Amino acid sequence: MKIDPASYWSQIVRDGTLERWNRDARRKIRIWRGTVLLARALKRGLDIVGALAALCLFAPIFVLTAILIKLEDRGPVFFCQPRVGAGGRLFGIWKFRSMVVNADKIKDQLLEANQHGQTGVTFKMKDDPRITKVGKWIRKLSIDEFPQFYNVLRGNMSLVGPRPPVPREVATYKASHLRRLRVKPGITCLWQIGGRADIDFEGQVRLDLQYIRSSNVLYDILILLKTVPAVLFGKGAY
Repeated sequence: MKIDPASYWSQIVRDGTLERWNRDARRKIRIWRGTVLLARALKRGLDIVGALAALCLFAPIFVLTAILIKLEDRGPVFFCQPRVGAGGRLFGIWKFRSMVVNADKIKDQLLEANQHGQTGVTFKMKDDPRITKVGKWIRKLSIDEFPQFYNVLRGNMSLVGPRPPVPREVATYKASHLRRLRVKPGITCLWQIGGRADIDFEGQVRLDLQYIRSSNVLYDILILLKTVPAVLFGKGAY
């Protein structure tokens, strides 16, 4: 039976059906917005509690690491480097210095030895001559990343999320790679617990996008728990 559109819409307006549809739609939108805000609040709460706990727990390691770095070459203890965060915003990431002071200048001379290929987006080298003696051990145990708990407290990083790239890497990104910048970067992520530097850049992006699609607080806690054995065994750390 053919229905006249004008008559159909007039009828549902008269009997209140359209108004009920509008109310249901507004209710679902409010529920969706509330769910998103709650998820963000829970993740931020986990970040703050986790970062504060880590800073207190690892305080002795902070002091010992600082002393060892200073004794080796008298250079600065910390290293602040510009990184690209959520939405392409730049911020300074803090690390314990694990390389010689002029490491960035030497890097251009080592591009041919890049483990991810000479034209690779990321630079990884197993026997990087720029790494100091102390740096070799703190990188293997990820101690060089500990100051980033301060970045988490400031809000420009999260405990879990894609690792923040340097600007020169982002400059070579394809459009599909930019999707990993949709969320706040983290200290650990899926490829950090699954092979770290042994995973090539395309594999890292694939795992980062998998995390973004599945992200929730329980998933973050699971990744944090799996990070502990990954750090202790040091697979792919160099």
